[in-house]
Amino acid sequence: MTQPTTYLLRIAAFLAAVAVVATLLSRTLFAAFFNNPILDGLILAILAFGIMWNIRMVLRLLPEVRWVETLRQPRAGLTPPTPPRLLAPMASMLATHGRTDRLVLSTPAMQSMLDSLSSRLDEGRELSRYMTGLLIFLGLLGTFYGLLLTVGSIADVIGSLSIGSGDLNVMFGQLKSGLAQPLHGMGTAFSGSMFGLAGALVLGFLDLTAGQAQNRFFNELEEWLAGLTRIGPGLAGADGGDASVPAYVQALLEQTAENLEKLQTLIARGEDGRVQQQALLSSLNERIGVMTETMRASHALMQRMAEDSGHGHLRGIESLLTRMLTDMEQGRAQVSSDIRSDLRLLARTVAASAPAGARAP
Repeated sequence: MTQPTTYLLRIAAFLAAVAVVATLLSRTLFAAFFNNPILDGLILAILAFGIMWNIRMVLRLLPEVRWVETLRQPRAGLTPPTPPRLLAPMASMLATHGRTDRLVLSTPAMQSMLDSLSSRLDEGRELSRYMTGLLIFLGLLGTFYGLLLTVGSIADVIGSLSIGSGDLNVMFGQLKSGLAQPLHGMGTAFSGSMFGLAGALVLGFLDLTAGQAQNRFFNELEEWLAGLTRIGPGLAGADGGDASVPAYVQALLEQTAENLEKLQTLIARGEDGRVQQQALLSSLNERIGVMTETMRASHALMQRMAEDSGHGHLRGIESLLTRMLTDMEQGRAQVSSDIRSDLRLLARTVAASAPAGARAP
């Protein structure tokens, strides 16, 4: 939905332009104000109140737009947002029917909500229009009041003129002093008209801008609700000449249709869940197949490593036993040779140490 900030910027730009013009004409406006400060002060006070009122009418659309934008978003399982003031009947109706997650409205319900909103918007604009008319009335009142003062003062001046002495200077002085009051009355009339009409012009533009903001909000809300509205059988039967269905039957049909829509939603969700589960099972089967192939490859590799390792160990043991047997044979031959050498040496020693007579036989 369109945010009302655009219209607030337009109001701010217009008020800035009015302030610039008032600053340029400050001396003239200041002098005109003091011709009748009471009436002109009342006009300016009403103008200030009208400006604030029109700005308030635009500002109060901000929470309404935020509420509608929040409601238009998917809010399944969430609490409904805080209802605003203008759309309070709509919020209460939706809370009663419990349709904040899926909005379905009948034609009478939509029409009643729009009528309530239109009346609430018109209430605010009626005061703004009244203040615009009041400014025009006060401007005309100042004009008529100033004219009355002018007419009375002119009558007093004419009545006070005296030509008995025949001195023109005296008569001109009397006329000059007597014209001060009529001129003051004319100043009152013109100042009241100027401030009143200028204030009405300012409030008219602000009321126009606020009305455009409200109309934009109303039209966009109506378009949104039109997309959520279900035409009842009573309206269709009115054109075809058929009798309208009783209210309780229509309510029962609407409740049945709503239950069917909820059931269809649940079935769709169940179908989506089944598809997701099937996809998950397929992925799991693929992963199990990959793990099986991996385990088979690992088992074959380990078996091959075990076979290669067994053959190597047997060959090592065989070579070790062969080496041990060779070493034992060599050691035994060496021991036998050493024993023979020792025996020969011992025999020679014994023979050398025996007596000579013992040697000869």
